[in-house]
Amino acid sequence: MQKVMIVGGGVGGTTVLKLLSESEVFSIVCMADTNESAEGMLAAKERRIPTVTNWSMGLEWDLDIIFDTTGDPSVYKKIKRDMGEQTILIPGSVALIMTKLFEEKNRLISKLENTSAKMDLILNTTSEGMVVIDHEGFIIMFNDSAERASDTKREDVIGRHIKDFIPSTGLLRVMQTNQKEVNQEITLGNGMELITTRIPLVNADKEIIGAFAVFRNKMEAVQLAEQITDLKEIQTMLQAIIQSSDEAISVVDDQGRGLLINPAYTRITGLTKTQVIGKPASIDIYEGESMHMKVLQTKKPVRGVNMRVGPKHKEVIVNVAPIIVDGYLKGSVGVIHDVSEIQALTHELNRARQIIRTLQAKYSFDDIIGASEEMKLPIEQAKLSARTPATVLLRGESGTGKELFAHAIHNASDRKFNKFVRVNCAAISESLLESELFGYDEGAFTGASRGGKVGFFEEANQGSIFLDEIGELPANIQAKLLRVLQEKEIVRVGGTKPIPINVRVIAATNINLEQAIANGSFREDLYFRLNRMPIFIAPLRKRKEDLRELAEHLINKINQEYGRSIEGITAAAIHKMQIYNWPGNVRELENILGRAIIFMKLNETIIDIHHIPDFIEELPLKQEKLLMKPSGYVSGKPLSEIIDQYEAEIIQQAFHTHKGNKTLTAKALGISVRNLYYKMEKLKL
Repeated sequence: MQKVMIVGGGVGGTTVLKLLSESEVFSIVCMADTNESAEGMLAAKERRIPTVTNWSMGLEWDLDIIFDTTGDPSVYKKIKRDMGEQTILIPGSVALIMTKLFEEKNRLISKLENTSAKMDLILNTTSEGMVVIDHEGFIIMFNDSAERASDTKREDVIGRHIKDFIPSTGLLRVMQTNQKEVNQEITLGNGMELITTRIPLVNADKEIIGAFAVFRNKMEAVQLAEQITDLKEIQTMLQAIIQSSDEAISVVDDQGRGLLINPAYTRITGLTKTQVIGKPASIDIYEGESMHMKVLQTKKPVRGVNMRVGPKHKEVIVNVAPIIVDGYLKGSVGVIHDVSEIQALTHELNRARQIIRTLQAKYSFDDIIGASEEMKLPIEQAKLSARTPATVLLRGESGTGKELFAHAIHNASDRKFNKFVRVNCAAISESLLESELFGYDEGAFTGASRGGKVGFFEEANQGSIFLDEIGELPANIQAKLLRVLQEKEIVRVGGTKPIPINVRVIAATNINLEQAIANGSFREDLYFRLNRMPIFIAPLRKRKEDLRELAEHLINKINQEYGRSIEGITAAAIHKMQIYNWPGNVRELENILGRAIIFMKLNETIIDIHHIPDFIEELPLKQEKLLMKPSGYVSGKPLSEIIDQYEAEIIQQAFHTHKGNKTLTAKALGISVRNLYYKMEKLKL
């Protein structure tokens, strides 16, 4: 071992001290500096190395090497003059080079250690087991996953020959053939089965320096293969769904770049994959902002946005939703609906609905809203009539719900599975009405279809026919309808052979048929045929306690039609509507509510008093007459008219006393509720 003295306790001397202290070849016997507090002197004392304040005192150790790190030429000359002949003197310049080499060595060692630590971290965090051998077959690396997969500790295998650990190993063969082997089965000494891939290790000179194997427990590998197969099946299924969908679909990544489109997207927008994939999400927009970018910014879905896209400026409706995986935003998916296709489908749907509505009843008694006494009676009468085949005559003002009752009666009858045909007698011209109701034979008139035509009555055979506005029928049709009701058979226009039918007739009118009979515009015998089961439906002004329930029902209906989400109506708004007399009845109420909802702001969900238009007028003169005393004899009027006038005033006073409650009014007057309705209809109250 070489004896060394270091002269100079500065930075250079300290560096040489640290460098030589780590060596097994050199022994530092002395550290010299005139300053006992110099950095090198203190470092030497920590290492228990002798220190002197005069370098000449160190010559007595029979030194082999002296390092002069002072940088003083005079000191160098003195040391060279006085040292022994066998001693080597290394000047400060060489010491500086050694210092730099030492620093470089430490840097490289630190870098190597960092790299080694990173490699160990990577190898130990991978889910695959890994074992590495050198060119002689000894194990030099065994990671954490290898420990778990083989159920063996690292310290038990490092340094052992691979044959001792895995007798059937193929790593030695891989080094001989220099060929990798993929997905091979192997069994350890403890019986554990593995799936392994073996790869030779080759250096830059193409020399084999070892081999390594990556392996996984066979059962885990099988499970992973099954999961991959399932994922591939799901991926194939999703791709098939997306590609075959008639809805245009586009997908972008978290940066808003196009990832995927389907053929429907190209069909609607006119843009191909090469124009979209990898391009910004706004590439397809002609008018409007990118909903993809909005969703990526807010992480919230958007629905029903109107836009124009592509070179053809196609009008579309867009729905976009974020793609979030494990809490991280991965992109967004958009579905584009062609507005023209939606409009065409809506048109077809409306046509289908119109056809269906002529063939079946839509409503039941559950759809009739109202718990007032004025509604309980007609509902009970309608339910009773539904159980019989009798002709029903629905009477009431326009908009009171006569058609709703007709639907409900049919649906509650034993004919509900047969056709329900609706005919508005006032909507068909007089020249066509007969042929439409009863049909016609071939050649019955110019322009008649070949083979003739089935009329509404034949079409409704075994079912029900609803004759709305029955009071508008012309006299000749009234006579023919009377025969149908009496004989249960029809004769087509231009025909002679009677055709038997079994049809339930439900008629409706808003006019005073008794007055029409008196005027000669309606047949009395037909009236008695139709009036077998009369049902009077009260106007809305006479059952205002049903207003809230009716309003809430109509709001739900309007929500579905207009795509709104109105939640209800305030008590103040209801009170305002209760002041009004509703000449248009429920139809007018629906109109008012629909108008209010249309003009409501999108963030408003409750109909309030200011949404209801100021349609309240002064109370009708009829209500003012309630406070007047009955008039006496009026000169020039017949007794019957005076009695009717007096009876009307008495009934009005009773109504006023009992606050419009018909049940209490009838009881106070000593008549039935049905008789009260009759008198009200007769006196036009």
